[in-house]
Amino acid sequence: MDNHFSNAQRAEVLTQALPYIKKHTNKIVVIKYGGNAMINEQLKQQVMEDIVLLWLIGVKVVLVHGGGPEINDLMDKLGKKPEFVDGLRVTDKETVDIVQMVLAGKVNKTLVNLLEMKGGKAMGISGMDGRLIEAEIKDERLGYVGRVTKVHITPVLDLLEKGYIPVISTIGCDKKGNAYNINGDTAAAYIAGALGAQRLIMMTDIDGILRDKDDASTLISDLTLSEIEHLKTEGVISGGMIPKVDCCVEAIHKGVKNVVIMDGRVPHSILMELLTDEGAGTMVHND
Repeated sequence: MDNHFSNAQRAEVLTQALPYIKKHTNKIVVIKYGGNAMINEQLKQQVMEDIVLLWLIGVKVVLVHGGGPEINDLMDKLGKKPEFVDGLRVTDKETVDIVQMVLAGKVNKTLVNLLEMKGGKAMGISGMDGRLIEAEIKDERLGYVGRVTKVHITPVLDLLEKGYIPVISTIGCDKKGNAYNINGDTAAAYIAGALGAQRLIMMTDIDGILRDKDDASTLISDLTLSEIEHLKTEGVISGGMIPKVDCCVEAIHKGVKNVVIMDGRVPHSILMELLTDEGAGTMVHND
């Protein structure tokens, strides 16, 4: 425990968080988790602690995760070279098996285990369980990379009702039993939309949307849907940020109140976002 704070200061911090706790209790918050915050072990522990803390104060947290680096590791061990078309991973039958093993197996169960060790009650499912994520081929050239066609949200609602933190790996399936690799941001947007979530938090490895991508002080903390189009035209939102922002827009169109893009590498950024005035990252919402 950090000894810089007196007990009185700690109590003051808690009372200041009270309005935010009231605001989010019993509300659904979807967290999309992956990338650097997942690789760094210390950060991973902190993210799990934050999620359990939110769960303990009554926030209905749903964790949607990726696992690109772990997929690359296993492919490397199996001597399989990753292939990309226009920056997207080509996923043949063998690769989709690897993706399923890593995401629905190792990564999912590791996160469930960590949440349980921190005092939470978690249950891991994949998008194939209860046909949560139905998908079809997105582009023939990419193989088993899926486009989401339907979300059957009942399994997630059942887990929330029973008091669990659902931990979801982003594998989809079709009616013929094929498995598909689904983009994590897209899956999170569809799931948050189907839940009518209060908030979707996208944890990335950048501060949020910056007017100047090389200057963290140019963070845009608040953004409406109509402003997004202007920023795309101006080239402020470009490259890899475009699909991420498109997922935010998709989520809001599907009924999510607001979406936050923030740096998952900052310790306790989830708590700063939900339980303080300042927030963290860029919040996207309707006009």
